[in-house]
Amino acid sequence: TIPTSVNYHFTRKCNYKCGFCFHTAKTSFVLPLEEAKRGLKLLKESGMEKINFSGGEPFLHDKGEFLGKLVQFCKQDLQLPSVSIVSNGSMIKEKWFQEYGDYLDILAISCDSFEEETNQLIGRTQGRKSHVDGLYRIRNWCQQYKVAFKINSVINTFNVDEDMVESITQLDPVRWKVFQCLLIDGENAGEEALREAERFVISDQQFQEFLDRHSSVSCLVPESNEKMRNSYLILDEYMRFLDCREGRKDPSKSILDVGVKDAICFSGFDERMFLKRGGKYVWSKADMKLEW
Repeated sequence: TIPTSVNYHFTRKCNYKCGFCFHTAKTSFVLPLEEAKRGLKLLKESGMEKINFSGGEPFLHDKGEFLGKLVQFCKQDLQLPSVSIVSNGSMIKEKWFQEYGDYLDILAISCDSFEEETNQLIGRTQGRKSHVDGLYRIRNWCQQYKVAFKINSVINTFNVDEDMVESITQLDPVRWKVFQCLLIDGENAGEEALREAERFVISDQQFQEFLDRHSSVSCLVPESNEKMRNSYLILDEYMRFLDCREGRKDPSKSILDVGVKDAICFSGFDERMFLKRGGKYVWSKADMKLEW
């Protein structure tokens, strides 16, 4: 298996409390910067073309500086075609774009609803800040600093009946990833989980109805539970691949200890499903021909 596209969850800490979160704050560990760089270099040498930094909330650690340095390293030193981030957007400052925007291809912001009340119910909020206002602000920065803007939404019992066509059309992301709420044992389901996501779960039919209602949105990329479960190469905070085949996250040994080739055998990665769900797309901003 070649790790073409890798999701590196370098921190599990977050300032939001989304009830369905499937990568929760079980540890507060973050690798030292040089060790993280060493691991990224090993992945590049094994064929990685795209890195996606995620969390937790990746802008939380060291106020986004750690993340910025990794983004710069991947683009400048490793010359990766695509460097992306998934964030809730609440911690991002314009100064970060000024410093690191050049090195970032795609910024995905998670937003499950355009109604503040629904975001509050889900837990995608901190204090009195408006999550939706923040989304528009970041979209404008992405345009200004030439970063492709993407939106991720998790469809669950609280937002399954919402009509988001107008808001998404207005925001005009390059991609709108729409996920069906997924249960992962030990993360958001089961006795040792930090979240109880059962009450957020929707049926396949409900998910399909949501997709049908939004079929006019051309940038929509749907991800059902079936498509999502084993089609991602996920690295945790220790740079271990996580195998989700049994409905939980079973870690491999760290690539820093055994190398990429040995660790990836235990990733449970389904490359066929990765391609089927559209995991490979035009992901370098140089190739997107976007009108900034």
